Amino acid sequence: MNDPITYRHWAIDLAPKAAPALATTTVLILGRMWNANGAEHSVGNAALMVVLATGAATAGAFASGGRSGDSVIAGTAFAASGGLALAGVAGYADGLSLPVLLWALATAVAYGLAARYWRTDRRETVAHQRQTLGRREDHAHVERVEALRAGAQIEVARSGAAYAEQLANALITRAALPGFKPHAITDAGLPQLPTTEGKTR
Repeated sequence: MNDPITYRHWAIDLAPKAAPALATTTVLILGRMWNANGAEHSVGNAALMVVLATGAATAGAFASGGRSGDSVIAGTAFAASGGLALAGVAGYADGLSLPVLLWALATAVAYGLAARYWRTDRRETVAHQRQTLGRREDHAHVERVEALRAGAQIEVARSGAAYAEQLANALITRAALPGFKPHAITDAGLPQLPTTEGKTR
């Protein structure tokens, strides 16, 4: 059966592509709001962000190390560390130059990391679609073969029934002919029809 054709809205396809820029922009905006509310040149706030960013980076390093390293946890920890560092700089700095520079750098890095996962996801999606299409083609081929086989069996049964009906009609018609002699057919070397002979006797 054919699958229904569905159309996805353009915003659904665009949302994953815009997620890294939205994340870094949100961090920059929150950092500047924090700057306007007293974080500018605050050593205590800057020290807090340095400790948090370092802790997140350390957690990412431990998560990615060893044989049983989890890339998802490591990526999340490193992303959190970068976000905390960006927020700390945006909150501590008095101008926009350094925060915007770090925002651009963080956005580029985020897109670089995301592109790798997008390529992997795309390859897996294409492979899954090919496997699904192959299975559908196999099932469709089997269904076509079975349909042809069933059709051939039906035609054989129909032709057998038609032959039996024609033979029965021929026997009835031959027995009804005037002057019909069943023994003359046997004497001529033709096979005797016991059903007709039984009727005539």
